Amino acid sequence: MELRHLRYFVTVAELGSISRAAAKLYIAQPPLSAQIRQLEEEVGAALLVRWSRGVRLTPAGSSFLDDARAILARAEQATQRAREFQSGERSTLRVGLVPSATQSLLPGLLRRFVASNLSVQIEAQERVPSARQLQALRNAELDLGFVRPASVVGQSEWVCAIDDPYWVALPHGHALARSTKPIAVKALEHAVFVAFSRYAESDFFDQTASLCEGAGFKPDVRHTATQFMSVLAMVSSGLGVAIVPASCAILAQPGVAMRRLTGIARKSQLVLIANQALREDAWGRSVLQIAEQELRALEVSVRAASVAAR
Repeated sequence: MELRHLRYFVTVAELGSISRAAAKLYIAQPPLSAQIRQLEEEVGAALLVRWSRGVRLTPAGSSFLDDARAILARAEQATQRAREFQSGERSTLRVGLVPSATQSLLPGLLRRFVASNLSVQIEAQERVPSARQLQALRNAELDLGFVRPASVVGQSEWVCAIDDPYWVALPHGHALARSTKPIAVKALEHAVFVAFSRYAESDFFDQTASLCEGAGFKPDVRHTATQFMSVLAMVSSGLGVAIVPASCAILAQPGVAMRRLTGIARKSQLVLIANQALREDAWGRSVLQIAEQELRALEVSVRAASVAAR
């Protein structure tokens, strides 16, 4: 299978007609039809069916179209990045963020890059689990990321980290919200929980579940969301409580009370990771300096919120 097969298929699928696709691709219709049949034989599934007005996708074709578009986009990105390296004028930065760091980090990070003299085009990949970011970094699919690793990140990826303690988000009407004092995890034993989706942020989900199990109970998770603001919206609506990082707590919303959790031995951290290529050139080191500055600024806000809550 070659990239041209994918380009031919995507063009036919988008135009819904082999004749119109052939005209756009500047090739004759019979060779194009032959290329599509060759692709279907290699895939082992019918991707298109003919009808009176042209062609339409089969269920297998619809699935294959999404992947084909993604592969072509990645190939284009790879070409562009190779040209950037060749010219010494890198500009594209692929950034991964776990869901619980998107709202607290991305806006400030973007502002810092705008204010800098660096030419940076950011491709933000949000809601990427920590383990997946690490793998993408090692496969050169990401340049840097912000993760909440369940285990120690290798020194080859680690740039810096901040402590990001566990807090709890409570509906304002919740009994535990009446006190401003820190709350023990055990006090949440009979609560209904809202949580970050395990699919979207498996490390944090497992870490918070482990906190509850360490306190002697299994959390009753009835609602999940892939974004922090959605988690808070559910809490505000009274659907349950949520264990969140302190960096999320500083973004408290109306109807939500944030309280520190006590009696926790496990350390919660937000870690900046980067691939080796980014560390090895001047542009990359400048990028990392800006990213670290934003992480440190967030650390200051987290410490101030923790002091104010004592």
